Amino acid sequence: MITVWLLAWVFTAGAQRKKEAARPQLGDSALLTLVQQRTFDYFWKFAHPVSGLAPERTPTPETVTIGGSGFGVMAIIVGVERGFVTREQGLDRLLKIVNFLWKADNYHGIWPHWMNGATGKTIPFGRKDDGGDLVETAFMFQGLLAVKQYFNRDTPKETELRNKITWMWNDAEWSWYTQGGQSVLYWHWSPNNGWSMNHQIHGWNECLITYILAVASPNFPVSPKVYHQGWAMSNYFYNGKSYYGIKLPLGFDYGGPLFFAHYSFLGLDPRGLKDRYADYWEQNKNHTLINRQYCIENPKHFKGYGPDCWGLTASDNHEFYNAHSPTNDLGVITPTAALSSFPYTPEYSMQALKYFYNKVGNRLWGEYGFYDAFNESVGWYDNQYLAIDQGPIVVMIENYRSGLLWRLFMSNPEIQEALRKLEFSSPWLK
Repeated sequence: MITVWLLAWVFTAGAQRKKEAARPQLGDSALLTLVQQRTFDYFWKFAHPVSGLAPERTPTPETVTIGGSGFGVMAIIVGVERGFVTREQGLDRLLKIVNFLWKADNYHGIWPHWMNGATGKTIPFGRKDDGGDLVETAFMFQGLLAVKQYFNRDTPKETELRNKITWMWNDAEWSWYTQGGQSVLYWHWSPNNGWSMNHQIHGWNECLITYILAVASPNFPVSPKVYHQGWAMSNYFYNGKSYYGIKLPLGFDYGGPLFFAHYSFLGLDPRGLKDRYADYWEQNKNHTLINRQYCIENPKHFKGYGPDCWGLTASDNHEFYNAHSPTNDLGVITPTAALSSFPYTPEYSMQALKYFYNKVGNRLWGEYGFYDAFNESVGWYDNQYLAIDQGPIVVMIENYRSGLLWRLFMSNPEIQEALRKLEFSSPWLK
């Protein structure tokens, strides 16, 4: 019996090595397209069959995520533009999503973090987190406003899509989430638990887009004062120190997890974007460079870290899940960190992409692209995908290649007006 098992193991291991050895060597452009298409498939093939929304992660297909699905609707635009699906197929899927969201649970026009993909009913994210999630909703509206600009043809279905997005955008009560007119936004509100989560949204983190959308709201806006007195008044907003000779304008020491440089900037174009606090291209690029240089220095001597293998951000790990960063380093590399940084560090992100694809290989590569994370020091390789990590890969590679999602989102007149109100400068503000 042991002999049979051993022979089977040898055969399987040999087949696996043969499979890895047969991996095609692709040019840079072809490799980028392959990664985009495989990762897009998470939002296309693995989408919930009723709602079209993205499951939170592969083992929980009934639990869909609003933020990750917001990244996913942007990925669908990429899929259409790259020819992975037709414009008509993309349009039909997005109409399914929008029609579902129209009827799904919402709290003053704000969706919950999680919902049931078949019914639209809220799935609590925590004991008291069973209502509206302003940040997750912001990620969805960032995507929907890009969709509205992309599907701009004068046809019945494209007109219907734009109209329904506009109606939901008009109905979202951003001002409600100031808890009675305070000069700060609150992350959560629940009809069962009220404001008991008591989570004010202060910078610097992934939530810049939340404030910009709140100011941009056509019917329920907040004043610029909320941005300046709420968002920009955190103890962790200003930084100004240098790490490895690289200056970091804002945020935590060493920058924090890299998703700070991604989530708000899938649609918000950081190129030339400045306000009284920072140059956001400098912020995001330098954050990325610091994160990579930390991995090169590798002070904890984790296996695999180096110029080709870098990227610390929130993800699965060998223990459960954590927000990995230079100040919270567990030896876990997360592909989305380097790959979603393509606009900021294209050469270094390509090095990482080739390492993940060619060197780590099938231990990290599956049906929907790269698995969420790995830790070579303990020999752990994830077998799951997470929507919030998959989406930025597709979108930010596309922004690097063509600027498509930046162009769509920034062309929205309400976004441009909000940026003016907040005294931003940007090439989009003529």
